[in-house]
Amino acid sequence: MQVQPYLFLDGSCEEAIAFYRAAIGAEVAMLLRYKDHPGPEEERMVPPGSGEKVMHAAIRIGETTIFASDGRCLGQPSFQGFALSLTVHDVAEAERAFAALSDQGKVTMPLAKTFFSPSFGMLTDRFGVSWMVLVAP
Repeated sequence: MQVQPYLFLDGSCEEAIAFYRAAIGAEVAMLLRYKDHPGPEEERMVPPGSGEKVMHAAIRIGETTIFASDGRCLGQPSFQGFALSLTVHDVAEAERAFAALSDQGKVTMPLAKTFFSPSFGMLTDRFGVSWMVLVAP
């Protein structure tokens, strides 16, 4: 059994994937566009002309696969009640990843030493996805 996060980026999936590739070394394992859907366009449940948008993608970040999609392509992503937690090996790596992910985003808790980690911080990236970055204790 496996549980994997699935991000519905509502129209900005390809931009988010490029951002995560640059920020934290994400790799695209698979990408399928709406135009590749074998059925008629009206079955795609997205606005006409959205053929180039991402229907399904699998991206690898370290040992984890995250799924992502443009969803309904309405430009209204909503990420509430969860955060992606990125565990790194040292403080320098945490600082680099935190700075990259928070670029044009919002820091909700700056990186700092805590009782459970040499460095822990929280942010919301430019796509509205919440992240926790921490150094493994």
